Amino acid sequence: MVNGQWLTTNDQQPTTNMKTFIVAAYDISDDRRRARLHKRLKKFGLAVQYSVFECLLTPEQFKEMQKAVQPYIKPKQGDRIRYYQLCESCRQRIKATDTIARQDAPVVFA
Repeated sequence: MVNGQWLTTNDQQPTTNMKTFIVAAYDISDDRRRARLHKRLKKFGLAVQYSVFECLLTPEQFKEMQKAVQPYIKPKQGDRIRYYQLCESCRQRIKATDTIARQDAPVVFA
């Protein structure tokens, strides 16, 4: 993603195989739903904290992830999830005190 836009090919069609680094952070009030959401997000990325995942996804995979987590989010109960799309330069500047979050290359999930 560049300047908020997915990278494109010469014909200006979105390149669906271009992957973007996405951080998903959530706050779920119910323990059971929180555990289920955590399990669901493990299919898309790496848990770097219990409620924070790092993912490397195509635009299609990102839409699929958003759709997959929606049943677990109950805004009326105070639940929320935030997605941060980071460029490669920003990803390389991530600082962490553990070895899980500090990787030379992002983990790729299909």
